[in-house]
Amino acid sequence: MSGRAGGKPARDPGPPAGESAPVVVGVGASRGVAVSEVVELIEAALAAAGCADRPVRALATVTAKSSEPGLIGAARRLGVPLRAFPATALAAVRVPDPSAATAAAVGTPSVAEAAALLAAGPGAQLIAGKRKSVPRGGPARATCALAGPAVTDNGALTAGREGAPAGSSPAADIVMPSPNPPRRGPDRRTAVIGDKAPEREPTGTKETQ
Repeated sequence: MSGRAGGKPARDPGPPAGESAPVVVGVGASRGVAVSEVVELIEAALAAAGCADRPVRALATVTAKSSEPGLIGAARRLGVPLRAFPATALAAVRVPDPSAATAAAVGTPSVAEAAALLAAGPGAQLIAGKRKSVPRGGPARATCALAGPAVTDNGALTAGREGAPAGSSPAADIVMPSPNPPRRGPDRRTAVIGDKAPEREPTGTKETQ
């Protein structure tokens, strides 16, 4: 995928006329990250990428981090689902900023970028690469990346299914369905056949990126 699941993040070419394309936010976190740190990071990333007015479809992360209260709380506050992918699915996605430390901690060299691309759908593009939080008086405990769906020749958005570098990927677990109307436009998420309720997994202790 050129400029998509691999290569440098590129500015989204924009949605079809009259339609605001949704954004998926991939998130990684250290144990104990605060909800406010995650939300502030996401809002800063959206603003920096010129996407503050675009609807957020979902947050996405690795399964090992899916029970982290800070991520669940951030999704709840934003009014969107939190989706989780196995580390093996994320590891198959080419990203511009892989991390050996993250690979050693959770089994994939990328969490935020890879999760954003998978959840945004086939052919998805990175709108903004990995960004770290900047908390006051402590180390960064969260990372995020933004991805948008590809647009087909007839103007249709491809989002609504998980994408992969080639072929199909495992369906994402829906850790928390959207509990409230989202703050950035209508919730465009559609159910994916194969989605299932996740089993809780122990939260990792190292920062995932």
